[in-house]
Amino acid sequence: MDLRILHIDDDLALAQLVKKKLGRRNCVVRHDSDAQAALLLLQQEPFDVVILDHYLENTTGHDVLEQMRTSQIDVPVIYITGSNEARVAIDAIKAGAADYVIKSVDEDFFDLLEDAIRQTVSTARLRQEKQQADEEIRRGKERAETLLAEMNHRVANSLALVASLLRLQAGATDNEQLRQALTETQSRISAIAGMHRSLYTSEHVNDVAMDRYLDALIKDISSTIDTGKNLIEIVLDADPIELPADKAVSAGMIVSELVTNALKYAYPEGTAGKIHVSFKQHDKGLAKLAVEDQGVGLASEHKNATSTGLGHRIIKSMADAIGSGIHYPSRERGAVAEVMVSLAVPDATG
Repeated sequence: MDLRILHIDDDLALAQLVKKKLGRRNCVVRHDSDAQAALLLLQQEPFDVVILDHYLENTTGHDVLEQMRTSQIDVPVIYITGSNEARVAIDAIKAGAADYVIKSVDEDFFDLLEDAIRQTVSTARLRQEKQQADEEIRRGKERAETLLAEMNHRVANSLALVASLLRLQAGATDNEQLRQALTETQSRISAIAGMHRSLYTSEHVNDVAMDRYLDALIKDISSTIDTGKNLIEIVLDADPIELPADKAVSAGMIVSELVTNALKYAYPEGTAGKIHVSFKQHDKGLAKLAVEDQGVGLASEHKNATSTGLGHRIIKSMADAIGSGIHYPSRERGAVAEVMVSLAVPDATG
């Protein structure tokens, strides 16, 4: 296939030689001595390469390169300059020219010019193919992210429906122990649903913004469990930390279990109080997840708990999975549970 070349040069004799010599080598050469007319032509017609002389009437090739850059004309340029002007050629390369050839009327000049043209066009086509491949990869990634967001949306809606059914079932039973079990199960399902909801509303479909996720989760817990006519306030202090989905749901389950226990057992019925939930950057690669209250204390909470211990097993399992396990620092009043969460992402290539 013939190469389309635009030769910008006010040396008409050389232009005729270039057109004649390259025409024999499967090249279609269009010549223009006026830089502005040539720039307009580049915007109107496709060319594979530009041969650009340095000295032009009323301007230089450097100025043309700058105007091409400003006009976003993406056609590779081979710069033509004299044998004693190496600095001019180097500056042209820095300004965006793909290659340069020293001007002469010897046959070697045309051989070198053809070699430069072929190499420049080949490199430009490879770059264009790479750009097209990168664009296709980008579009494929966007499609995959859209599908993943839609999947998370549907999963969140389905889990929310299951949680609603459990709420209805809990309200329909007279068995207090069964009602409590159903309510706790509903909270656990809501924690998972909230994670999926955070994924499809986030800019990053693989990571969960923990501050927004925990805020929504706490509101959902407050609406699910009777907090003694709203006497107990849940306060959140969370940094804008993102976690992968699996770690996020584990952290959400831990918060759900700990807050639910504190709501039920930390404060005597009819007593006002606060439950503090925090998720803060602690050290490089670590964040501290904590739930604390100023209630009756950890021993009394455990004593008052009537559950089967499933919640404590869930907390321990999840805490071990995302960090160094669950810790209960001693304190004079109330209770606190802490989990040091690892923020490092495991190496998938290992």
